Amino acid sequence: MARATGGGPRQPLSVKKPGASKRGAVPSGTSVRSAGTPKPRRTSKTLGQKPSQRAAPVARSPKTKADKQAIATVVLERLQATYPDAHCELDHRNAFELLSATILSAQCTDVRVNMVTPALFARFPNPETLANAPLEEVEEIVRTTGFFRAKAKSLVGMAKALVRDHAGDVPRSIAELVPLPGVGRKTANVILGNAFGINEGIVVDTHVQRLARRLGLTREPDPVGIERELMPLFPRDAWAQLSHLLIWHGRRTCFARKPACDRCVLADVCPSAGIDA
Repeated sequence: MARATGGGPRQPLSVKKPGASKRGAVPSGTSVRSAGTPKPRRTSKTLGQKPSQRAAPVARSPKTKADKQAIATVVLERLQATYPDAHCELDHRNAFELLSATILSAQCTDVRVNMVTPALFARFPNPETLANAPLEEVEEIVRTTGFFRAKAKSLVGMAKALVRDHAGDVPRSIAELVPLPGVGRKTANVILGNAFGINEGIVVDTHVQRLARRLGLTREPDPVGIERELMPLFPRDAWAQLSHLLIWHGRRTCFARKPACDRCVLADVCPSAGIDA
């Protein structure tokens, strides 16, 4: 990804003071492209637009922890204002249903999963019934989610482990969740944050990875590294919400291809604004 660089000496970003703005003002130290800095690449999307229609000038990439902290503060405040109702979009009524739905969501949309789970939960409403389910029947129910054989095996194996090792209850720690079939760190964070309100980590899916990199908050190549870099930048009690905010913004504005930078509330603090458009 191309990144803009400033021509003069860099000054650290100053963290925005609470209450300074309803929507989140740009940190006082945040600089946009100076006159002597090369302009961002103009694309077919911007060539035909009037200046008022284009995305804001590209902000410089954050270099220090203070720079990243300042941008993180703005990101959280603005996305909270933009998506006040951001939430997990997998339909569920309890921790077991959320765990099952999250396993099915791998390489599948939430919309598709939500079309499948009503039949799954009607037939197997708890770990005990799913643990004794015929594998072929589960495969048939979840077939349209993709990788249905592996997912069915994980679902039945997960249910058996819950019954055998946890008295049928979904455990409340990453250490106990990760050993379950079909469960990795991302899934464990989804369960803890959404079913139990426990902020033990940050859910890093493809949307969170993409936005974190575009905003210059990380250069880590893997989800675990990205999570490790994001955690100290945001308040712990906002970790679960942060994932929803970034996911919603990724699905509605910061698309993987042709992001809508011209209407993005973060464009003036995003080093990638207009470049990936």
